[in-house]
Amino acid sequence: MVLLGTVINGLLIILGCVIGMFFTRIPEKYKETVMHGIGLAVILIGLQMAFSTENIIIVLVSLLFGSIIGEFLRIEEGLNRIGMWLGSKFTTKGDATSVSQGFITGTMIFCIGAMAIIGALDSGIRGDHEVLITKGIIDGFTALVLTTTLGFGVALSIIPLVLYQGLITLFATQIEKWVPEALLNGLILEITSVGGLLIVAIGLNLLKIKQIRIANLMPAIVLVVIIYFIYQLF
Repeated sequence: MVLLGTVINGLLIILGCVIGMFFTRIPEKYKETVMHGIGLAVILIGLQMAFSTENIIIVLVSLLFGSIIGEFLRIEEGLNRIGMWLGSKFTTKGDATSVSQGFITGTMIFCIGAMAIIGALDSGIRGDHEVLITKGIIDGFTALVLTTTLGFGVALSIIPLVLYQGLITLFATQIEKWVPEALLNGLILEITSVGGLLIVAIGLNLLKIKQIRIANLMPAIVLVVIIYFIYQLF
């Protein structure tokens, strides 16, 4: 089953969220300190990914034009509306904001990263689900901790996760016909770098250092593919 890795990844996130719900009543100061720890770890992960780039210009141009497109399309507002709508279906009006925050934070952390892309490609090209299963274990523990502070809205992030990784996996079953392996490996490095910077932004948001509209930067993930191929032509 080509989507096995993505399915297991989603199930492990749900499991982590279910366990995390039992710890939501811990004192606020504990939650705050735990969130600070998560934020610092997320920034470290993001920086490690960001340093993988082999051409900083590609990363810079992707983020520049990606942010313009994201602001024009108001992606952040759209995700917030989706999160608030989902929250209103399961909670009172006052708790919908918390559900929305959990949904957006979970979506950003679980979907943006090297393992999501590489794992999905491995599943599609080689039928090897090891990377996504490993990612699922990590995501499960992350979901557990996030749920203790942000609530069950984190669990709703499996919807975009399954769609995102599933589409990459299905696309990967055909990608070898069109893209040479050497070119694909270089592209993955640049995607990883851009994704790493977005993850750093998530960490800054979690630490409340600076509120960055991360979703409005997400078009950079698509643009880096286009810009990378144009760069290779010249």
